[in-house]
Amino acid sequence: MGSRVQLPPEIQLAQRLAGNEQVTRDRAVRKLRKYIVARTQRAAGGFTHDELLKIWKGLFYCLWMQDKPLLQEELGRTIAQLIHAFQTTEARHLFLQAFWQTMNREWAGIDRLRLDKFYMLMRMVLNESFKAVKSGGWEERLVEQLLDLLTTEILHPDSEAPNGVKSHFLEIFLEELSKVGAAELTADQNLQLIDPFCRIAACTQDSLVLHNITRGILEAIVEQAPLAIEDLMSELDAQNGEDAGSDGDDGDSGDGSDESESEQEMPSRSLSAGSGCRADPEGAKGQRGGDEESTGPVLQFDYEAVANRLFELASQESIPPQNRKRLYKVIRKFQELAGGNFPEDDIPERAYKKLLEGRRKRKKKRSLPSSPQEGGEGEEEVPSPEPGVGTKRKRSRKRARPAARAEPGSQTGAHGRRRRRKKPRQPPGARAKKAGVQQPGRRRKRTRTPEGQE
Repeated sequence: MGSRVQLPPEIQLAQRLAGNEQVTRDRAVRKLRKYIVARTQRAAGGFTHDELLKIWKGLFYCLWMQDKPLLQEELGRTIAQLIHAFQTTEARHLFLQAFWQTMNREWAGIDRLRLDKFYMLMRMVLNESFKAVKSGGWEERLVEQLLDLLTTEILHPDSEAPNGVKSHFLEIFLEELSKVGAAELTADQNLQLIDPFCRIAACTQDSLVLHNITRGILEAIVEQAPLAIEDLMSELDAQNGEDAGSDGDDGDSGDGSDESESEQEMPSRSLSAGSGCRADPEGAKGQRGGDEESTGPVLQFDYEAVANRLFELASQESIPPQNRKRLYKVIRKFQELAGGNFPEDDIPERAYKKLLEGRRKRKKKRSLPSSPQEGGEGEEEVPSPEPGVGTKRKRSRKRARPAARAEPGSQTGAHGRRRRRKKPRQPPGARAKKAGVQQPGRRRKRTRTPEGQE
């Protein structure tokens, strides 16, 4: 008998990762992490692209077999954190590339019940990718390398990414970036991070990608402008409070007016310039601690620079007309923000919500004028002083219409014939008492009942 051929370790790990028993899968995940650390520490070590595709296929079905939401979340986080086990940037890059290629390949086979867990995995992997770049100090080379990978595998026209992957990626990009880098990234760095999306939105032929970029990236920045300014103002207040505390020891009261003027001028400079300052999520959370619906940290952008960049891309001759039209609308919004005109003219979030509630009430009041009292000048009916007169007239008309439209063969017509048979039997005195208002009604019925004769 010939010797048994031993499979490569990557295939062995993939088979164990996709096993039926949870204990076997958990052991395989722990062994995989140790194997990645040991192999990438060698000078001549590393993984090939095919080996990482096999590993990711095992990880994909490892999450596929996992039940219970809490265990799924724990496993998804463990899988996403494998990116930090790679000791070199090149190996980490290949690992992320293999992940997105695996998601693109396996997406069509995911059923509806398992879709949420893979949405969660995409979010966690993207979050850990930003953390890996953050550990490198947001170096420009690392940022460009990550953006090239994401745009090539997901948004490029030649990529095999399905619409579900594209839509979810564009939906979570800014949110996960805010969680990781809102406290450190400046406006210039944030513009660099969204620049690939601006270029794709300008030249793409896919209407779905254009809509998702404008809605999930560009318009999301516009909607978050009040929150971004609120974070800026809270940071400035915290800085001014520290300065006031340090200057309070001197006991000089004459400098109070100068400090108040500086407090008024600093936010205005930040608003007009779009702000290259950094938000302080800890201070913002502390001041908004009582608000249950408070959001997390928000990215800061130079709105004028974003508008200029979009205009530079959209004004090219090779840009499709529908893309140019859509981008020009977004450019106007950024220009208004750069000029200090915010979406609702109120920076604080609570005032912003109250304004929206007031507008909803106004819309409800405007939709009410259906009575004749609130009619326009061109209406023929004169508003009556008694509010119930108009309703009584409408009810009387509605009651009169069925009797006028009743056909001879209908049930009402039958009841009418029975009444006409009984009326001649009444004495003439009773007939005279009922004369007046009801008499015209009897005459109309007599003219309409020649067919009821038997």
